[in-house]
Amino acid sequence: MEIPKQVKSVISQLEKNGYEAYIVGGCVRNLLQGIEPEDWDITTNAKPEEIQKIFPKNFYENKFLTVTVQTESKNPRLKEIEITTYRLEAKYTNKRHPDKISFAKTIEQDLARRDFTINAIALSQQPTNNKQQTIIIDPFEGQKDLRAKIIRAVGNPEIRFNEDALRMLRAIRFVSVLNQNHAYLKKWQIETKTLKAIKNKAFLLKVISKERIRDELMKIIMSKRAAEGIELLRQTGLLKYIIPELEQGYRVSQNKHHIYDCYEHSLLSLKYAAKQGFNKYVRWAALLHDIAKPVVKEGEGQSATFYNHEVIGAQMTIQILNRLKFPKQIKQKVAKLVRYHLFYYNVGEVSASSVRRLVRQVGLENMDELLQVRMADRIGSGVPKAEPYKLRHLRYVIEKISQDPISVKMLKINGDEIMKILDIKPGPKIGQILDILLEEVLNNPEKNKKDYLQKKTKELGRLTDKNLRALAVQAKKQREQLEIKKDEMTKKKYWIT
Repeated sequence: MEIPKQVKSVISQLEKNGYEAYIVGGCVRNLLQGIEPEDWDITTNAKPEEIQKIFPKNFYENKFLTVTVQTESKNPRLKEIEITTYRLEAKYTNKRHPDKISFAKTIEQDLARRDFTINAIALSQQPTNNKQQTIIIDPFEGQKDLRAKIIRAVGNPEIRFNEDALRMLRAIRFVSVLNQNHAYLKKWQIETKTLKAIKNKAFLLKVISKERIRDELMKIIMSKRAAEGIELLRQTGLLKYIIPELEQGYRVSQNKHHIYDCYEHSLLSLKYAAKQGFNKYVRWAALLHDIAKPVVKEGEGQSATFYNHEVIGAQMTIQILNRLKFPKQIKQKVAKLVRYHLFYYNVGEVSASSVRRLVRQVGLENMDELLQVRMADRIGSGVPKAEPYKLRHLRYVIEKISQDPISVKMLKINGDEIMKILDIKPGPKIGQILDILLEEVLNNPEKNKKDYLQKKTKELGRLTDKNLRALAVQAKKQREQLEIKKDEMTKKKYWIT
């Protein structure tokens, strides 16, 4: 358990001034797991004003007795270290924040207010006989639960969730996130009484701010076990207070194109997106792409239809993400991926102009993500292959139509300038000169400079019409060969024959 020198220094300075000090919370859990902590939290019996005197470089702008100390470290994880005074928390009227925060006298009292046993462990290292002695304060057997991979509330779970209902969502998040760190033979689970309390108190999530819910939900979505996290939200009754539209798809059967119901299909699509490490836009779109199916469904069995579900689904996606207070950029991009996830493409059937139209609608910058959503959709439908030949062929067509054409427009000189330089009128000679100049530039891009092209134009202007025409024909042939080679390389990139 290697503790950074900056953290040791903070603890040492507090102790030199006669105070107790411990590393606490999630960073202790990470240390005991052999994982580098994202940030470092220290708790002490020193009051905030006493902490500020010891560490002049600080800021203290909160009601939770936490002073943030700034260090000289270049490591972003160590630039700021939070120091919080031992504290007690009284009644929680709004199920979100304590009505009153007061000082605790001991570390044990401070740990007793924390959410889960694995987060209620304090640690310090003290020099003894030229060695570092590790001292661990663990009154609720958090280490035992850490080894057993159990999420257990500190004390009475119903009291813990009455205090802050977001802790229920945090329990689900811990299961999702902690299960991704290693290929465990045994998965993390929520302890029986804690799980029962979540089910009993799920309704309290209604009073929690949507921003806090969004932040916890985002951590679940971005974990490797995202689908398991969403399913656990459904099983505990929390999902209906977050995305009830998703739960409405539970056991809503589909048609001959799907072997799973709407909800399970969405979950499996998200599972694939998370497994592939796709970004947040793709994961959200994978989860929500069929969100409107239960709403628009007509008929039952193999012939059921879901007309316009992608259009209505995009509208519902905006509503859901808006309700969860997501930024405009995320709302718009995810909705666009949902709206166009049903695009149609068959090799030899869909024209390049149709692909151009799709690219214009979706945006070239979003096409790769749209194809990833389609891949997640396919796997979520039960097919064995995420990217069949036709999707690879579509990637090829998209790249082909998006490449800059090899054209005289690339030149730093145009026909009007050539006419002025040679003092001639419009005619085939101008096009021939442009073709010859383009060949030179393709062979050596450094020649695409106005002064060079002007000089070369004067030289070409002195040639006979016959010689100029011959050079132009040769230049066109070389350009066509280059186009063919360029296309072959693009095909090879996507394994297209």
